[in-house]
Amino acid sequence: MNIKINNNFLFYEGYKLKCAIGKSGIVDLKKEADLATPKGTFELGRLYYRKDRIKQIKCNIKKRIIKKNMGWCNDSRSKKYNKEINFPFKYGAEKLYRKNMIYDLFINIEYNSRPVIKKKGSAIFLHIANKKYEPTKGCIAISKKDFLIILPMIDKKTKILIN
Repeated sequence: MNIKINNNFLFYEGYKLKCAIGKSGIVDLKKEADLATPKGTFELGRLYYRKDRIKQIKCNIKKRIIKKNMGWCNDSRSKKYNKEINFPFKYGAEKLYRKNMIYDLFINIEYNSRPVIKKKGSAIFLHIANKKYEPTKGCIAISKKDFLIILPMIDKKTKILIN
């Protein structure tokens, strides 16, 4: 069963969940820093989580604990573009270990990953929404409560369909 994103709702296994998408909406041709969510069907990568904030986790996909030095490269000049990195890092990258709660739990959406194409966009995640469901920089965001409900149903065959 695939996760479907349509406007500001996520549909999965009979659930209809409120979600936030990129500030620029859903687009066919995504570019780095355009604040848009890419249209298409994508595989889901690994689950990342903050062990200090998420105690119990039930999931059927590979997972990784977020450490203080972890980031995601969003600088197309780097060979590590659109990949997990460790700080210190000489190129541009987003911190994964944050004060706010949005990355306490996230799944990497396998957008622009095989192969990685420079400037096509990076770090598209399914992550936790803020309280007001404000638009993202291109990711899909749902409440922590909803994330924890659907997470045990997601497996390595689950894809995300964004349209």
